[in-house]
Amino acid sequence: MGTPNDAGGDDRRELPLVVDMDGTLLGTDSLFEGVVHLWKLDPRLPLLLPFWLLRGKAALKREIADRVSLDVANLPYNQRLLARLQEERHRRRLILCTAADHRFADAVATHVGVFDDVIATRDDVNLKSVAKSRALVERYGVGGFDYAGNDTADLSVFAQARHAVVVTPTFALRRRLREVTNAEPLDAQLPTASQDWSLQPYLRLLRPHQWVKNVLVFVPLLATIRMEHLGLIVPALLAMVCFCLIASTGYLLNDLFDLAADRRHPRKRVRPLAAGTVPLHHAIGMIPILLATGFLIAFQISALFAGVLFVYLISTGAYTFWLKRVPLLDTLVLAGLYTLRILAGAAAIMVVPSVWLLSFSMFFFLSLALAKRHSELIELQGTEQAGTIPGREYQAGDLSTLISQGSASGYSAVLVLALYIDSSGVREHYRHPEVIWLICPLVLYWINKLWLNSARRQINDDPVIWAFSNRVSRGIALSSVVLLLLARWLP
Repeated sequence: MGTPNDAGGDDRRELPLVVDMDGTLLGTDSLFEGVVHLWKLDPRLPLLLPFWLLRGKAALKREIADRVSLDVANLPYNQRLLARLQEERHRRRLILCTAADHRFADAVATHVGVFDDVIATRDDVNLKSVAKSRALVERYGVGGFDYAGNDTADLSVFAQARHAVVVTPTFALRRRLREVTNAEPLDAQLPTASQDWSLQPYLRLLRPHQWVKNVLVFVPLLATIRMEHLGLIVPALLAMVCFCLIASTGYLLNDLFDLAADRRHPRKRVRPLAAGTVPLHHAIGMIPILLATGFLIAFQISALFAGVLFVYLISTGAYTFWLKRVPLLDTLVLAGLYTLRILAGAAAIMVVPSVWLLSFSMFFFLSLALAKRHSELIELQGTEQAGTIPGREYQAGDLSTLISQGSASGYSAVLVLALYIDSSGVREHYRHPEVIWLICPLVLYWINKLWLNSARRQINDDPVIWAFSNRVSRGIALSSVVLLLLARWLP
């Protein structure tokens, strides 16, 4: 049952320090980690959770642990607590006591290597709150141990301990800290600072920096705008809000599904879920709220727009759960998701998008999607993941293929633009279409710059974000808009 270590021998006379696991030693909850892994293993298995729960929470945890194992080497550990435990182990026994299934607890204790024993949920006893308190009192007696915990479920354990060590308390526990009358003095407390609740990691979880992509819903409005169309700005703005909400839902699903891969990634491991700064159950709870709000607004715009938004959601889900692991098909889906934003913008203002616009969009954004994979692959060169992208099927030898295909897609977008300028219908919208020709060399230069910067490792993962933050890109975009306006309104 235990995981003994050799440090200190049997002459350690201090009272044992009992440490909780979920939320205390770990910046995550092993139960929800197990649920996420279960869901990734087979999307149908989470449907069994309510039936397992009917037999009790211990049975639920046992069923999950029977099917999945945790990647304990990459879990988000409380490093400050671990450092202090390394010091404590030389003067007293350390016990890991948790409501998690004993197999999860044993795996964590074995990896950490500082605990003398493990007490965890097994058989039909869910070792939480009063049950944990009772088990510790039976073993050590009232006041016969110190206890480190982080949640209100630990209050009953704190009450039976000699000293309560409050570690990164939850918001609920912070409101009830006055009930912890035996807390260690501040100067004796383990250095795991009690963090104030912050909205910042939750905002990062939604990836607001990615919302800039949703300005694509304005493209149909800009392509056909006249003074009498100014009233369409409101539905276009609402459409962008809807896409921000639904896109964030996709990011949440993606982060949950890619949790293990993100923790092995040199940059993605600092994402809120991977780093444990946002609890997994909070992220899971945010998903229905975002979905409900997004579609409630969408139906206020039009049923057609809501339908396109639903297609976008389904496509995002298919990409997250399957398509992103199919080389090249994943980039086509990404390009399609960008084009869907343009289609949605057209549906929001009830106009028919140009075939030329949609064709240009597919080729242009396919080039960007390929650049995204190229930048991810080249970024990992020189790391332990060199040669492959975690959670993807690309290999180091694919770099030249990605460059050639991405460049060809970008040049095809310029060709579509040139053919559009030369088409018979273009004079219906522009008085001087010859002015638009100047956009072609600008876009051509931008495509070449994109791939040059990607090869130089100057694009971090997402070329769209790079495009909006790059001064040259912004200058080319502004110049293109000016040229379009001149082509339309020059006398």
